[in-house]
Amino acid sequence: MTTFLTDTDVRAVFDWHSAIAALRTAYSDPADAIRFPSRAVARGDGVWLRTLSGVPATGGLMGAKLIAASIVSRRATYLIALFDQETAELVALLDGNAVTGFRTAATSALAADVLAPARPLRVGVIGSGFEAQHHVRALAATRELSAVTVFSPDPASRARFLERLADLQVALTAADCAPAAVAGADLLVCAARSRDEQPVLRGAWLEPGMTVISIGSTLPEQRELDTDAIARAGLIVADQMDEVAHDTGDMIAAKQAGIVLADKLTWLGDVVAARVTRPPSPSAVVLYKSVGAALQDLAVAAMCVRRAAEQHLGTMLPVSISPVRK
Repeated sequence: MTTFLTDTDVRAVFDWHSAIAALRTAYSDPADAIRFPSRAVARGDGVWLRTLSGVPATGGLMGAKLIAASIVSRRATYLIALFDQETAELVALLDGNAVTGFRTAATSALAADVLAPARPLRVGVIGSGFEAQHHVRALAATRELSAVTVFSPDPASRARFLERLADLQVALTAADCAPAAVAGADLLVCAARSRDEQPVLRGAWLEPGMTVISIGSTLPEQRELDTDAIARAGLIVADQMDEVAHDTGDMIAAKQAGIVLADKLTWLGDVVAARVTRPPSPSAVVLYKSVGAALQDLAVAAMCVRRAAEQHLGTMLPVSISPVRK
């Protein structure tokens, strides 16, 4: 039978430490474009459907995530399907909304753990929504945080950010402008893509040795970083190499400005497995650029299914799709 996990189920069983551990294992395997192909996007008039699929080399569950979006209504639905690799049986269906937010932040925390300096981190955050909040929680589960400073244009949003993270017992403050949130940070989280697609982070604000996490530009029409920020990076780490390099507005603009990416762009898995290390200069700016990946969705979704079974959560569907002999 097939298990269905609602958004509420996923949130109930999710655990940051377990998710980051699952992602560390997944990213330790060599890159394999056959097992994890590039995402596909079908577009219509004001709508699009994105597909991310993968077959982990370690066996277990293979699967896909579908994202259906309507630009007009500003709504999206996320669905994850997981199949047993040996029998092709449909093991689980998950509401992928929470998984998407959790896996993005958990992967960023993994990247920060291997890229940021080995000391308590002063964190600057541009953005105050659920992605920004998830990132701080994921980072706190991975590294010791000495302070967190947040900026978003809305003072009420900044206040909610501080209130919702007060349980972390980390020094939390709000800044009244983006440069103030950046100043003095060891690690900077950009999680506030502007609606008019103007960059929210300027390279001129960056300080030597900073590690930057950027998650807000995943399509050609989206911008989060200006070209100077990308030019200043001594190392650019991507969760998906081809898509970061060719399908994000940030990198498209950088290439149009004459910035050469090939010499400093590397895959997150190579850093996790220590095949590539930080730049030798401690003053180099390091950029982690994320577009999301099926590897992340499947690792976190499978972890949620396992924990749900242990906790007897989820709904067994009364009917399922039976594999047919071919």
